[in-house]
Amino acid sequence: MVYGYIRVSTSHQNMENQQLEIEKFARLNGIHIDEWIEEKISGTKKPELRKLGKVLMHKCSEGDLIICTEISRFGRSLIMIMNVLQYFLERNIKVWTIKDNYRLGDDIQSKVLAFAFGLSAEIERQLISERTKLGLHRAKLEGKQIGRKSGKKASHYKLSAQDEYIKQELLKGRSKLSLANELGVAWSTMNKHIKRILSLEKKD
Repeated sequence: MVYGYIRVSTSHQNMENQQLEIEKFARLNGIHIDEWIEEKISGTKKPELRKLGKVLMHKCSEGDLIICTEISRFGRSLIMIMNVLQYFLERNIKVWTIKDNYRLGDDIQSKVLAFAFGLSAEIERQLISERTKLGLHRAKLEGKQIGRKSGKKASHYKLSAQDEYIKQELLKGRSKLSLANELGVAWSTMNKHIKRILSLEKKD
């Protein structure tokens, strides 16, 4: 299957230019676009909240090809783009971009890139975590209230809405690290959440 992926940030923007560009590229390279995935949503939204995650990432399988105009269509942050590309490369799904001229596939260079993306994303998460800890420590020294007031419990878990998806992916053989990367959380957070899911199932 060959997918054409198009994203614009607002409903006021036109998708036609991206589609024409992809169609021209496909025609010149003798490629037929089997399905179009189009969405009007900000690239700052997590993939699982967009068609990118809800549709495209679920539909694609080994050997499929995704074509988009530029790599920034996948997200607005480097860590988000790396997580998306890592997801595709781990499954031998090819990603081609027109303006950037990226050709990511099932070759050894792409495998190395998938590893580099995962490592870079993990380092970025650690740096964000460290900056957050420093900020909280600074706020605490200034006497500011940190977190929930004493005696109150969290009303929900960060990953609760993804319980069914996480269980399905684990059954398919997905690693905890890969899931954590996709959903934008640390491995430790994913590990704790999976343990919570399992403990609840045992009780049932």
